Amino acid sequence: MKVLSGRVQLGPPLEIDEGVLLGYPTGRDIPDRWLVIGPGARLRSGTVLYEGSVIGADFQTGHNVIVREENRIGDHVAIWSNSVVDYGCVIGHRVKIHTGVYVAQFTVIEDDVFLAPGVIITNDIHPGCTESKRCMRGPTIRRGAQIGGNVTLLPYVEIGERALIGAGSVVTKDIPARTVAYGNPARVVCTIDDLTCETGLTDKPYR
Repeated sequence: MKVLSGRVQLGPPLEIDEGVLLGYPTGRDIPDRWLVIGPGARLRSGTVLYEGSVIGADFQTGHNVIVREENRIGDHVAIWSNSVVDYGCVIGHRVKIHTGVYVAQFTVIEDDVFLAPGVIITNDIHPGCTESKRCMRGPTIRRGAQIGGNVTLLPYVEIGERALIGAGSVVTKDIPARTVAYGNPARVVCTIDDLTCETGLTDKPYR
């Protein structure tokens, strides 16, 4: 572990591999450069946490995870290998961000959300425009939503509570709560209450 800034606050107990960088300096002018990490963190090699974020208890990373500045992250959050959380995001409690995920600036992810491998979150409605930075905003993913593998979420969209987005979808519009949507563009096909378990282990997986 290497601390690159004197403004790092760590809550014990901690388990941190060699090759972890904490308090990585940002080139942006931000008002608060403290990196605060709650107790019980498990940080694996290649993790880089920038200055200026506040992270809750029992935070876990895989290898080669980057968390940029000015993020607010809750308790019991896991971010797995080769994933990036860009700056200015709000992430709730018990969120799982799997491998190879990109979370764009100014995204809101509420409690108990799951992002499967390869999810790409975008925030720029006018790429290349000289004013695009002023209107950047990522999606809002409401409590308990499940986002399937290789899904792309466009800027400004809202994924409703406990909604389920099928693998490979491109979400261009809001998805209502407790619905199942998939396709390109993603369309609502049913509710999660309509789903049954093909393995027979349970009759209703989203009871």
